[in-house]
Amino acid sequence: MKIIHIKRKTTYEKRHSIKMGELTTKVTYIKKYLFGLPVKTLHKYRETYYGEVKDCNDCMLFV
Repeated sequence: MKIIHIKRKTTYEKRHSIKMGELTTKVTYIKKYLFGLPVKTLHKYRETYYGEVKDCNDCMLFV
């Protein structure tokens, strides 16, 4: 068993953008794990409908 490893996981989330309004998009999280427990999120990005990759800081989480 590895002590430290990195995993990438993709989930669907509802996001809210000022220009587009509410949108459901695939968000990918890259996390660092220590003994199988998540320690830190290294990067979070989303893929647009056109295949473009964007950072998640430009849109707010829709609750």
